[in-house]
Amino acid sequence: MKELVVLVICLIQICVAFPYHGYRVYEAVAKNAAQAQALSDLEMSELFDFWSPVRLNKPTDIMSSPEQIQQLLDVFNSNSIQHKIKIDDVQQLIDAQQNHMGNEIVKQSSSLRYNLTWDNYYRYDDIREFAYALGASYPELVTVSVAGKSYEDRDLILIKISSGGSASKNAIFVDGGIHACEWISPATVTYIVRELVENYAAHPQYVDDVDWFFMPLVNPDGYEFAHTDNRLWRKNRRIHDETNTTCVGTDINRNFDYHFDEGGSSDNSCAPTYNGGQPFTEPESRALRDAILTEANRTKSYLTVHSYGQHWLTPWGWTTELPADYDAMYALASDAVAALTAVYGTVYDIGSSANLLYANSGPSDDWAKGVAGIPYTYTIELRDQGPVYGFLLPPDQIIPSGIETWEAFKVIAEAVALME
Repeated sequence: MKELVVLVICLIQICVAFPYHGYRVYEAVAKNAAQAQALSDLEMSELFDFWSPVRLNKPTDIMSSPEQIQQLLDVFNSNSIQHKIKIDDVQQLIDAQQNHMGNEIVKQSSSLRYNLTWDNYYRYDDIREFAYALGASYPELVTVSVAGKSYEDRDLILIKISSGGSASKNAIFVDGGIHACEWISPATVTYIVRELVENYAAHPQYVDDVDWFFMPLVNPDGYEFAHTDNRLWRKNRRIHDETNTTCVGTDINRNFDYHFDEGGSSDNSCAPTYNGGQPFTEPESRALRDAILTEANRTKSYLTVHSYGQHWLTPWGWTTELPADYDAMYALASDAVAALTAVYGTVYDIGSSANLLYANSGPSDDWAKGVAGIPYTYTIELRDQGPVYGFLLPPDQIIPSGIETWEAFKVIAEAVALME
């Protein structure tokens, strides 16, 4: 009963701490350059939360508080921008998700070695417990270490999956949970970890031929804050100024030292894409950097998992110019996406970040390719395309996301195993 009371209090805190009652998400489509510029100017004003980028003839999802809805509609109407309501009340979706989580958590059996079931979104402690449980049960395959500490002193868990053999075996590095509100990311990453380890006997080649490194939750502080205070929180939780605790956190995926602050990030510490002011100011980005560099000489692919939009992205984010080996990167991405789509018909776009979506400087994938020298570097934006849920993907889509993404990862692993 005590645990149930604590659970109910926690769920109440999630809904009450930063309620989104009356917040609305609009889908807007810019049909010409002038309309696209009007939306881009609105995004730059940082008055509204843009859930997806401004692209010509593509939907852009924009969240507004109740007080600013008329202002947003005025921009749409004065520029003749096609628009419609996508989510009428954001809090209703959050409540539905939390109610599902509450029901499922109460049902968990204490006999499990870990709590994760992938029909639900779980907390940092559960993900950490999962990693160590695998390490204890499969010591011949799994090694768990701490890559560093978060700003709030949480362990940044690093999982190595290997059946041994040569220390120069080709490797794949995967991370998830850089952005706190993208809960499907660590859920999908841990699903793939489980598949590699617990179903090793069904497909040993994916571990025998390749070593894997996973940081399933790069931003545990922000992730916990998204569970307890603000479901749509994006950044980490570092306090920049002790006299101003209102503007907190840095976008970890704008904090890497490769073409830093050259567009697509903000110098405003209140903004969701605040870049930290300088590269590698954040303990989480430094820990991820160091973990990648430790194995960079044999890592052939870096996969950083995000949501949403169903995009398979290559560098670069800072420029629309393409890497010299873009054709090879695109070919492997096409094979991976084809395998993913074959499962449920889920369609992904493929292209460079700046060309397919928007300019963004200082992301981990650009740095991993430009500095760490990892050739096949991708950002994977998982389900959905935003027709209904956006960041608020229901838990019943975790397992389908895991299954289809695993098929793509198999293609990457098969290619990496053969690389010189």
